[in-house]
Amino acid sequence: MNEERRLHVPDSCKLKALIEGFPKVQRSFVNILSENVNTTAAFYERLLDMERHFDSDWFVILTHAGIKDLEYGILKRDHDIVPNNVRAKPAGIIVTFVVSDCDDVHKRAVKMGAEVVEPPTDMPYGQRRMLVRDPDGTLIDVSAPTASNRWS
Repeated sequence: MNEERRLHVPDSCKLKALIEGFPKVQRSFVNILSENVNTTAAFYERLLDMERHFDSDWFVILTHAGIKDLEYGILKRDHDIVPNNVRAKPAGIIVTFVVSDCDDVHKRAVKMGAEVVEPPTDMPYGQRRMLVRDPDGTLIDVSAPTASNRWS
């Protein structure tokens, strides 16, 4: 029996009503945990030309002049606001930054003595990617679109 089944949604639960009931997201950014927020912030400043928007001894927000609304937070791992059960070293996360020239960022990373996990490599989805670890071990994917983007 190939009968088409449809979910009945009462008028009171229509999508528009659901959406209107949700709070509006006003801001979103990622916070990574760090042993030394100043050292980690300096790493991103040197590698990706990011700038400090907010700076304290336990929390830094980095921005980039060329990317409106980008905020990247660096939070001291053992600060009181960080729950004890989430203070472990990073695992299961890759933070991606898409740049105009992956090879240029690779040269910077090597010059800085950063841990390059994977040198720039042409990927089958039309980007050139390198992987590098920040001073706290967070895995960073630095990618750039290639001219032979087969996925566009």
